[in-house]
Amino acid sequence: MTINLTFYGAAREVTGSCYLVESAGLRFLVDCGMFQGGKPAEIKNRHTPRFDPETLDFVLLSHAHIDHSGLIPRLVNLGFRGPVYCTDATADLLQVMWPDSAFILEKEAEWRNYAKHKRRGELKTEAAPLYTVAQAQAALKRLKRVDYGECIQPHERVRACFRDAGHILGAAILEVWLQDGGETRKLVFSGDIGMPGRPLMNDPTPIAEADYLLVESTYGNRLHKTLEATVEEFVDALNDTLVKRRGNVVIPSFAVGRTQEILYLLTRFIREGRIPPHTAIFVDSPMAAEATEITLKHWTELDVEGRELVNWTRHNDNGRPYIRFTESVEDSMAINKISQGAVIISASGMCDAGRVKHHLKFNLPRPECSVIISGFQAQGTLGRRLVDGARSVKIFKEWVPVRASLYTLGGLSAHADRDALLGWLGRFERPPQTAFVIHGEEDTALGFADTMRKQLGWPVEVPVAGAVYDLQGGKARLRQQ
Repeated sequence: MTINLTFYGAAREVTGSCYLVESAGLRFLVDCGMFQGGKPAEIKNRHTPRFDPETLDFVLLSHAHIDHSGLIPRLVNLGFRGPVYCTDATADLLQVMWPDSAFILEKEAEWRNYAKHKRRGELKTEAAPLYTVAQAQAALKRLKRVDYGECIQPHERVRACFRDAGHILGAAILEVWLQDGGETRKLVFSGDIGMPGRPLMNDPTPIAEADYLLVESTYGNRLHKTLEATVEEFVDALNDTLVKRRGNVVIPSFAVGRTQEILYLLTRFIREGRIPPHTAIFVDSPMAAEATEITLKHWTELDVEGRELVNWTRHNDNGRPYIRFTESVEDSMAINKISQGAVIISASGMCDAGRVKHHLKFNLPRPECSVIISGFQAQGTLGRRLVDGARSVKIFKEWVPVRASLYTLGGLSAHADRDALLGWLGRFERPPQTAFVIHGEEDTALGFADTMRKQLGWPVEVPVAGAVYDLQGGKARLRQQ
């Protein structure tokens, strides 16, 4: 009996995680994520999936981030009728994230149709969204909730366990045992591995063994700043902007995970007297507001320091920081009337969509202001252009000069760096028969694979998109690509 593993996304790139496992009439996916980063990503999303969704038995989902989950509503709309297994917190987050993603896709399609109509006077073909809000709501009915440490049997030949990945709330490492004839093969999918010692999240769960391992490599070519150094840089950036230069701080932030960590740190800074107690903090993202509520609902899953700070804010009325979650568009627009003293946390985290673009348009030209980049910026995104030092950027079809100061806080990354990844891999008690390096830009993935070969002595593959590997015992063999 043969097991085939096909890499449909996050192969020599960071987004679009999607892996198909097939064996004697059994077919299931691990993740089905959206590609992100400009028009090339849009084209890939339109051509996904490259298989028949109706033939899938089930989906195992590592976590809620859109680059891992965002095409599942499309999968359901195209005929998939099986269950999607994920953790309880992931299921709660998706109640917010999938409809929000669909709403954005619908609005983008409306805008394109309007622009075509305005330019040509008529529409020969109307742009349609990848999926609609109604289709996202329908996909939510496919979710099946699983607890950390719980082992499920989604098929008579498959057993799967979800382990805490320490990445965002609900993120999981997936251990999958697949019966192959008279033998059992164990596949481990790392999902996104968190950085040990980060605020709020627990450290990633060590895994003892695997026959075949898929490991992410987002930051496999670099080391993050220590959390201590990052905290000092964050505090300095805040005080330099808010107190000395009397400007605003804009923080483009992923609504899930990163926003909650930033709020944790800001609250801690105010509690410790490290930034002005009257600092006005605005969270301008409806999804981030709902994700924060979900985080508080699952607060027992946070680390010890996170639980302690939640208790402090709940029982300390006098010292509680000023944090306002905006809801309406009018509330969002009103923030841009504030000329100084505001910390504005807004999505999207890569600056390519959402309300943050308005805040960047108003604050980037002002030298007294700052932009703090706190997460990974994929190639082709507005955030990546800012990090790469662009002197001006196009926002809403207008060129905006970049005069604000730019800070990058690498130590807040939700992804493990090179040494943390090697540390997690080093806990395996025996080498896998093959390790696949995924979820990293090409040079990074290839470099991390070399590091694994040299330091661990493991057999390592770096698959390209579309590659199919035969896992018929021993080292995986490339069948086609």
